[in-house]
Amino acid sequence: KARKSPVDKGGRRPNGMAQHNGQGGDPSTLFEVVKLGKSAMQSVVDDWIESYKQDRDMALLDLINFFIQCSGCKGTVRIEMFRNMQNAEIIRKMTEEFDEDSGDYPLTIAGPQWKKFRYNFCEFICVLIRQCQYSIIYDEYMMDTVISLLTGLSDSQVRAFRHTSTLAAMKLMTALVNVALNLSINQDNTQRQYEAERNKVAGKRATDKLELLLEKRKELQENQDEIENMMNSIFKGIFVHRYRDAIAEIRAICIEEIGVWMKLYSDAFLNDSYLKYVGWTLHDRQGEVRLKCLKALQTLYTNRGLFPKLELFTNRFKDRIVSMTLDKEYDVAVEAIRLVTLILHGSEDALSNEDCENVYHLVYSAHRPVAVAAGEFLHRKLFSRHDPQAEEALAKRRGRNSPNGNLIRMLVLFFLESELHEHAAYLVDSLWDSSQELLKDWDCMIELLLEEPVQGEEALGDRHESALIELMVCTIRQAAEAHPPVGRGTGKRVLTAKEKKTQIDDKNKLTEHFIIALPMLLSKYQADAEKVANLLQIPQFFDLEVYSSGRMEKHLDALLKQIRLVVEKHTETEVLEACSKTYSILCSEEYTIMNRVDIARSQLIDELTDRFSHSVEDLLQEGDEADDDDIYSVLSSLKKLTAFHNAHDLTKWDLFKNCYRLLKMGIEQGSMPEQIAVQALQCSHYSILWQLIGATLRVVKSFLAVCQQCLSNVNTPVKEQAFMLLCDLLMIFSHQLTTGSREALQPLVFNPDGTLQSELLSFVLDHVFIDQDDENQSMEGDEEDEANKIEALHKRRNLLAAFSKLIIYDIVDMPAAADIFKHYMKYYNDYGDIIKETLSKTRQTDKIQCAKTLILSLQQLFNELVQDQGPNLDRTSSHVSGIKELARRFALTFGLDQIKTREAVATLHKDGIDFAFKFPNPKGAEYPPTNLAFLEVLCEFSSKLLRQDKKTVHSYLEKFMTEYMMERREDVWLPLIAYRNSLLTGGDEDRMSVTTGSTTSRASTVRSKRGRPPLHKKRTDGEEESGDGSWVMRNDSLQTPGGLQTPQLTSTVLRENPRQAAEHIPDQDSSEPGSEPDFIHKYGMQMSWLDQQKMEEVNRKDRGGMNYMKARSGGVRRGLMEDDAEPIFEDVMMSSRGQLEDMNEEFEDTMVIDLPPSRNRRERAELRPDFFDSTAIIEDDSVSLAFCILIFSCDK
Repeated sequence: KARKSPVDKGGRRPNGMAQHNGQGGDPSTLFEVVKLGKSAMQSVVDDWIESYKQDRDMALLDLINFFIQCSGCKGTVRIEMFRNMQNAEIIRKMTEEFDEDSGDYPLTIAGPQWKKFRYNFCEFICVLIRQCQYSIIYDEYMMDTVISLLTGLSDSQVRAFRHTSTLAAMKLMTALVNVALNLSINQDNTQRQYEAERNKVAGKRATDKLELLLEKRKELQENQDEIENMMNSIFKGIFVHRYRDAIAEIRAICIEEIGVWMKLYSDAFLNDSYLKYVGWTLHDRQGEVRLKCLKALQTLYTNRGLFPKLELFTNRFKDRIVSMTLDKEYDVAVEAIRLVTLILHGSEDALSNEDCENVYHLVYSAHRPVAVAAGEFLHRKLFSRHDPQAEEALAKRRGRNSPNGNLIRMLVLFFLESELHEHAAYLVDSLWDSSQELLKDWDCMIELLLEEPVQGEEALGDRHESALIELMVCTIRQAAEAHPPVGRGTGKRVLTAKEKKTQIDDKNKLTEHFIIALPMLLSKYQADAEKVANLLQIPQFFDLEVYSSGRMEKHLDALLKQIRLVVEKHTETEVLEACSKTYSILCSEEYTIMNRVDIARSQLIDELTDRFSHSVEDLLQEGDEADDDDIYSVLSSLKKLTAFHNAHDLTKWDLFKNCYRLLKMGIEQGSMPEQIAVQALQCSHYSILWQLIGATLRVVKSFLAVCQQCLSNVNTPVKEQAFMLLCDLLMIFSHQLTTGSREALQPLVFNPDGTLQSELLSFVLDHVFIDQDDENQSMEGDEEDEANKIEALHKRRNLLAAFSKLIIYDIVDMPAAADIFKHYMKYYNDYGDIIKETLSKTRQTDKIQCAKTLILSLQQLFNELVQDQGPNLDRTSSHVSGIKELARRFALTFGLDQIKTREAVATLHKDGIDFAFKFPNPKGAEYPPTNLAFLEVLCEFSSKLLRQDKKTVHSYLEKFMTEYMMERREDVWLPLIAYRNSLLTGGDEDRMSVTTGSTTSRASTVRSKRGRPPLHKKRTDGEEESGDGSWVMRNDSLQTPGGLQTPQLTSTVLRENPRQAAEHIPDQDSSEPGSEPDFIHKYGMQMSWLDQQKMEEVNRKDRGGMNYMKARSGGVRRGLMEDDAEPIFEDVMMSSRGQLEDMNEEFEDTMVIDLPPSRNRRERAELRPDFFDSTAIIEDDSVSLAFCILIFSCDK
């Protein structure tokens, strides 16, 4: 039947089957119109309705193709298919024509056009139902066809069909819910009209109207039944299946829409039959789905009238909702807290005390949105006033008796009970948005602190006063700075004009309050160090211009007087530093009060300096006879001067002289009190820094010498202070001092000599890399044992970081880092991040020297192991495995780019080979060199060599190997065999075999992953000759390194000098002709070690020597760095499973090793027999049998 296309009022064609003409004309399909979104959706729908009235089949065909095209399908449903085929057949046909080359479809394609498409698509469906709600949807054709199609598409295996149809069906259901709601309202209205008419007296009752109302009510009821049938079809046919779809986005659509239905039509949908789906989905594994559940529930709990219907659901799923406040997805946690807050607002009894406590502690969360949401909950629970009459009566009172008085007491009590006293700033920030009025009531806080309680009122205790002062200072900081505390947020954001105005107003308000109140508070609490230290932070948030503009100089004098009294009374570092910082702020040159404050400061420093000078003279004169009063007098004045010297330039008082005298006396007599020495070191350090330009190298050297001598002090705090100052001063007066056009400072440059470097390194080894057991014993019996452990670890990390900076900036020679790197595995939990960063930075400085340092650290561990266990090492022991595991970790740090690291890796192998053959065996040449076992450690780095570099390194290895060594197959020679085979892997050289000495061309692997049964594969005919492969290599691969367990290492252990070890040159005179005597990398050399090896190889070839490398056909000889061969990039996390598969292909018919799955690295050694031990081979019958079969197959 030909399609008729009527013309609408605007002369535009309705949206029919015709395709776009491709010439920029008007779009002619529903899909194109909706995609472009240029036409009003109601006019688009009206066009389609008009088309449907004329030819409903063609109109429905347009609608069907619209859904198909919206799914991204290129196929088109034709009229014949529509009339003659079932929906399942049509969908199958469209699936065949679906272009699945790309996973994108309109709902998932990125871009502004497609972003708006989703909105247009949903709007079209809603408008379509709204415009058809009075006639077409009841014709039992249009809706049946659409629902049937969407049900079929939603069950498709094609994600695009399923996703698009589910969205369409859910929006269709939402539109039908609106229709049903309107019908329900009309029914109620009609029923009321009918009842009103029927209740009239007989004379006034209109019979015709009653009949008309009855007819209308019947029609509405029929329509309601039809709509309910449609909704049941969609819910049972689509929602029930798709709310648990494999795709999270589809599940989220279903949950989002069911929440809309419950909100719109709560009488029909807000019951347990529908709520259970939301409750079940709260456990969804995807955060976006859980988020939709919570938001859907929030819309319901916002309406307090719905609480009776939600009571059963709340009881059933409350625990799950509360637990979601700790969700790993922060967005979900925030919404869960808000939902719990809504539940609390609707019913105080719905949440237990335990539920509330689970939310309370989240105010201390580092994630600000979570903390703010928890703050809103806390405000609702504790600080909301629910009694209007009592509130009105209290509102007339001010100060401590105001409504906020009790709330502030409650806040202090909450803060104390939370037992997180170091995080008051977090608590204030969490409550700032919801309780700002309370937190800014500084009048009330001041009165609570200063005024005596009235009769019958309970006074604040000492702990409560301390907590209130801490909270008050945090509120002042939050108001003055207008940004979250450190640790929350990504940084300071730009304030809006409104926020900036609020900040200025708050700063003026707090200044007016505390300019007057602060001296009184300091006067009352001047004996309490903790309270004073907090109160002295307040002036830094003042608008200091108010002192002069408001004529409040008398309050400034009162403040300066109180600070002076505090300095005289206290010796606590925290209090003194707070006083020093306050003076520094008040002395800012931009304020007119600077002169007044400077005079007060100078008077204070004069008095302290005089007291210090006299005390020092008395102490030096009395010497060993000095009493405690003399020591206390020196220490007290010195601590105060040191604290002030940190923030103020006290050069004109020349404190360095007396401090230096104290230090020299302490060194000469050895009786200087610990605290005096520490403070004298610190004060001298400040003196040098303040006169950096005017300082002389003589002064710097003399102080560095004193610090160096203090490293041998018996008191640990003195040694630690001296070490930190040494590291800082070496950094400051290093060669970096002259960079940036500062050549004039060259006379101040100081380079540490070898002795100083050794002492610094010894200090690190003695005080940083210590056993945890020793640290635990020293703290045994301490009440705050755990806190002390953390503090001690933090101090050790600072010591290590200070020394690591010297290595990174080339102030201490890089070989010294070997003693640091070798502890990487043993102390990974404590210092792993510092050591790894040091390794990364040193590699950026010099790749080759860094590689030499890495191999040096492994050599040191190997030497220490030899000293501990003797030359005959148990290669299966945990210590050897630990060294191999450390080597493997070092190899991983070289990354994937083998081109960038080829010189460094080759140099590492060269140094390793030199070390392995460095000392011949005293028993004779027929015995292996004493360090030969080190080659097994070196195997870990073979995968980082390029193929051509493996041949070069192998050639270098051959220089050390005699013909006798090549023939040996005993266990003691296995490291050499393993290392040689690792170099030949991937090449074309013959490999050494443990069993028969025959050759194979297949690549072998040295290491493989343990704890996984081998996967057997069928062998091909071409693999018969490879049956005699490296069996020992296969067995060696089963000896995977375990966890590192190095012996206790301190600076007292005998070690080879790192510098000598790095610069050691083996004597090569007895090796093959043409070998070079010196292969150490030097910065100025024009030819790298690899190039030298290549040149030597070429010379040997020209002389007709032994050739280990194949010449390329038609080849022009080039240096290795210019080799045109394609480099082999080996994955740093190479699959050991694949290696086992390759080996099993060789030995399928000979032996099967069924390995039990290992649980962890420590247990792996216990799960493996020692295949290098001949007794183990004899004891294991199955392995022995396999070994015999292997030899038999090889002989064949």
